[in-house]
Amino acid sequence: MGGMSFLRRRSSATPAGPDFDVLAMDPGDWPGNLGAGLLPAPDGSCQGVFLRYDLFGGRGPAMVIGNLPEGSPARELDEGQVPFEVSQLLLALENDEPVEVVGSEDIPVMQGDNLLIVRRLKLSESRVSCVQFDRSDNVLVTIASWDRPITDDLYALLKPLPAELFQQG
Repeated sequence: MGGMSFLRRRSSATPAGPDFDVLAMDPGDWPGNLGAGLLPAPDGSCQGVFLRYDLFGGRGPAMVIGNLPEGSPARELDEGQVPFEVSQLLLALENDEPVEVVGSEDIPVMQGDNLLIVRRLKLSESRVSCVQFDRSDNVLVTIASWDRPITDDLYALLKPLPAELFQQG
């Protein structure tokens, strides 16, 4: 086996983008600055996409929406550990207080003709709202919001964004 290492895929520093549709709010419909990030696996494949929406006009992001496919390491959380998107939001806000999940409840929500079962997470930092739901293709969508509640009409704004938006390199 030792001499075969040249067959290993070289790690690509710039993942080509997700091979799944990303459910988020269209940046064209949305005021403020938008940042998108990809989570690369060591082999350069895409393990998730997150979008940071700056709704405060330059004072930092108010919302992060993440899409993590099945098997993404960012989905593996310890008891009480906040989702990746919450930690990204807090990091971007330079808020380094420890935050943990203190409870959750499942809520049915209609999105168009689809019934979503949305998990609403209760966090120790009450200014953070966070909800999660699984898509039919087993991609986990997480929405983390700072200082504003996440209301049901937000789900109606979510739509698949074209993969080209996330092409890097």
